[in-house]
Amino acid sequence: MRPELTRLARIEQHLLQPNPPSPAESAAWQTECLLDPELQADAEAQQQLYQGLQLAGRRQLRRELQGIHHRLYGPGAAGWLHAATHGLRSLLRRSFGRVRE
Repeated sequence: MRPELTRLARIEQHLLQPNPPSPAESAAWQTECLLDPELQADAEAQQQLYQGLQLAGRRQLRRELQGIHHRLYGPGAAGWLHAATHGLRSLLRRSFGRVRE
């Protein structure tokens, strides 16, 4: 694997750990970051990227939920009854003349 990808894999492994790192692992990571300022900058940039992706995902989910809500409860939601009874109203109009709606 290329060195850049190995470095990125190490950063991701540190940032995406399901459990908090042990004190020894945490100290080793902090030491590496102190000795390599670029590693610290890369880790911070990657963390910001993850936060941005998470925020974008939340916004997309919120838009999708608002769209669903609008389709279910929006202004046209009551129109289904009107559309469903349209045929019956037409038949009544033909048979009995003008029918109130």
